[in-house]
Amino acid sequence: MQQEVTGNLAGLKTSEIKSLERLYRRRVAPTEVVSSELATQLATQSAELHRQVGVLIDRRGAIQHVIVGDASKLVLPDVGRMRGGQGRFRGLRLVHTHLRGEPLTRDDLTDLALLRLDAVAAIGVDAAGHAGKLFIGHLLADAPPDRPWHELPAEQATASRTNFLELIERLEVDYGRKRRVAATDKGKDRALLVHVAVGRKTDSEARVAELRELCRTAGVKVLDVLVQRRPEADPKFLVGRGKLEDILLRAMQLGAEVVIFDPDLTPGQARSISDATEMKIIDRTMLILDIFAQHATSRDGKLQVELAQLRYALPRLVEKNTMMSRLTAGPGGQAGLGGRGPGETKLEINRRRARERIQILEKRLEDLAGDRRLRRQRRTHRDVPILAICGYTNAGKSTLLNALTQGDALAADKLFATLDPISRRLRFPQEREVVITDTVGFIRDLPAELTRAFRATLEEMADADLLVHVVDASDADRDQHIRAVEGILADLGLGNKPRILVWNKADRIDSDEADQLARLDGGFVVSALDSATFGPLLLAIERGLFQQGKDTQLAHAQA
Repeated sequence: MQQEVTGNLAGLKTSEIKSLERLYRRRVAPTEVVSSELATQLATQSAELHRQVGVLIDRRGAIQHVIVGDASKLVLPDVGRMRGGQGRFRGLRLVHTHLRGEPLTRDDLTDLALLRLDAVAAIGVDAAGHAGKLFIGHLLADAPPDRPWHELPAEQATASRTNFLELIERLEVDYGRKRRVAATDKGKDRALLVHVAVGRKTDSEARVAELRELCRTAGVKVLDVLVQRRPEADPKFLVGRGKLEDILLRAMQLGAEVVIFDPDLTPGQARSISDATEMKIIDRTMLILDIFAQHATSRDGKLQVELAQLRYALPRLVEKNTMMSRLTAGPGGQAGLGGRGPGETKLEINRRRARERIQILEKRLEDLAGDRRLRRQRRTHRDVPILAICGYTNAGKSTLLNALTQGDALAADKLFATLDPISRRLRFPQEREVVITDTVGFIRDLPAELTRAFRATLEEMADADLLVHVVDASDADRDQHIRAVEGILADLGLGNKPRILVWNKADRIDSDEADQLARLDGGFVVSALDSATFGPLLLAIERGLFQQGKDTQLAHAQA
């Protein structure tokens, strides 16, 4: 290693720099935070230069870096202010001088946490250049989120009694115990969630709950949630530089591997946060795309997921930026959260190749769309009505489809369990049949990439004679869910499509609430787990599709 003095060298004489270089010859015993001789030399040189002087010492006691600052602060070398080590601790401790004899500053302690240093120590220097008090701080496994460190009682710098070896061994045991992963969480990404409420939005609690559900569906272990309210988003970091440091402190304290942001990040914000933290950075849309990638089973679905991922990644493909490579490569080179997909296309590919791949996918999907149109035309020629089940994700649509048709479509207590349209036949009296199609669930702020890519589901709803809008009656945020679905249908040009409102999961609410829903809001209250509740709903579907004609379906369905 080339031993060079770094930092603010402006105005230093060659002889002064050479004197500082002699610090590299000093060694510290493994049990010492700083030796008496090193403390004395640091204090003397700091007083002569009237600048802070610091050293980074490894666990063998060898000095790896000598840093010169100004009278009030140090700027650490490119081990980085906001770059975390991969292990529990970095294996380096910072020992530096304070010219006014002050204890550890917020900057000292922030560097301790962000760099994951073994310890940070400040030596007070008096006017005569003598070493005074020694202030030592270290990280603490069980510390509060906003202060993940502990400061030891001050002692004399030239006669320190702190046994550094015992201290670091105890800390590593504590951190190992704190971060031991439960058997049920092995193999899961460990995430810190960050929700930013911009402006006057008041749905933070519901959005955080939904983000937690998205993480559960994606197989992500949520370690903590941080919420911030801002009048407007910071254009560079979304949350502001100071809050970003707090986020990184918390992520490092908990051992988080990924930080998930809501709302979505702009390409510039994603790059800035990624560059500043060197952590895996995901936003809400990336998380949803990852869930879709896990659940895609049909050829259609896999192509649509890959297309949506590439469209979202295209503006984020920047040369020499490592954000996307961190999204696509997990331990051992395996794709991880936000980076897996049926096409296994690397998101680091250049823009030209990404655009070419997008064109190929669009052509393949258009060919498949032609096949679907032919199938729908054949159904139309046979005069078979089409009923499409739509609604917010995890409202119980697939369970209802299975109950109505005795089918076996995948039904799970997860968001976006159904990705590909699933069609079944339902027979009514007088040999009349209906094709019922289950569709992908909607979600608030549905990413445009998903709307554009998942044309198969949208085509099924556009061709349907009647929509059944399923709502989870037990969800406290059900009104917002209804508004989100209605808004998406309007955006798709389906706002005037005849539909029936179905309040599902009646088994989870009391009878008075169920009666009130039916009386005040209309629709039909059912439990997809109890076929005895289906009678009024089936009668409304039959009236809407067969008795009165399509132009009066809605009025009769809600009668």
